[in-house]
Amino acid sequence: MIWLPFGFFATALLYASVGFGGGSTYSALLSLIGFDYRLLPIVSLVCNVVVVGGSTIRFAQGRAIPWKRALVLALVAAPMAFLGGLTPIRQATFLMVLGLSLVGAGLALFIPRAPEREALPLPSARFMALAAVPLGYLAGLVGIGGGIFLAPLLHLTRWSPARAIAATTSLFILINSLAGLAGQLAKNGPERFAEALSGALPLLIAVVLGGQIGSVLALRFLPERAIRWLTAALTIWAGSRLLLG
Repeated sequence: MIWLPFGFFATALLYASVGFGGGSTYSALLSLIGFDYRLLPIVSLVCNVVVVGGSTIRFAQGRAIPWKRALVLALVAAPMAFLGGLTPIRQATFLMVLGLSLVGAGLALFIPRAPEREALPLPSARFMALAAVPLGYLAGLVGIGGGIFLAPLLHLTRWSPARAIAATTSLFILINSLAGLAGQLAKNGPERFAEALSGALPLLIAVVLGGQIGSVLALRFLPERAIRWLTAALTIWAGSRLLLG
């Protein structure tokens, strides 16, 4: 589909602007064109890695990642992401889980962020590692990095300042996307893995360009709230299309 690289470009631009990878919407766009659902998470997770890889490097260079706490979240979830990638799933179940995940992710984007002046974390912030476990499984199963769900929880519990949460979310998506890809490779084998990526080069180029522009330029032209609402609308629309058939 000739419009698909443009859809991936726009998705990467919007999601990178708010610190996410975009795997949820990549999966939805591929589902809507009838892409093989068994190979679909591979493409989405690779695109996730491309988009958040650059963001994670920039956050690390800026010393914004709270490494010890962030790695706890990511490494608790990573084995579940691998298990999700290994899990066989029927097409109808896959599309239902993906559609519900998209609608939920879109609604999560409407959750307001806590002001930077907030003081100590809430007691519930201690349990974020438990919340990371199902998000890891979802990452590997349907190609969603999980950060779009994790970030609102971290903000609501005042887990850390906003910049540290954005950096943690990028690292979380990166590690769980890689773990999910490993599970998908183990399940599908090298041949199907290569088949999934063989026609995806235009999509990968699109997300590289969109991700770079989104992370560097987008917030200069649109306020962050507007970008989050646009991203939420796109995500809910895609999820609703899948659920309604």
